[in-house]
Amino acid sequence: MTVVNIHEAKTTFSRLVDRAHGGEEIVVAKAGTPWARLVPLEQPEERRPGRYTDAVPDTFFEPLPEDELDAWER
Repeated sequence: MTVVNIHEAKTTFSRLVDRAHGGEEIVVAKAGTPWARLVPLEQPEERRPGRYTDAVPDTFFEPLPEDELDAWER
């Protein structure tokens, strides 16, 4: 864990954010008292077409019974 004062955090903010994103814990202190913590955000899962194929059961692709087909064709 790295502790930096507010003045240092203001002057090196981009570098501190990069370090936090890399997994380092950065604590910002005000007058020597821990005041805030920089942590990386969790990355959302990337959604891609076709990724959730398990959501549709295999029975969905089976042919419909004749009586149901007739009802749709009326």
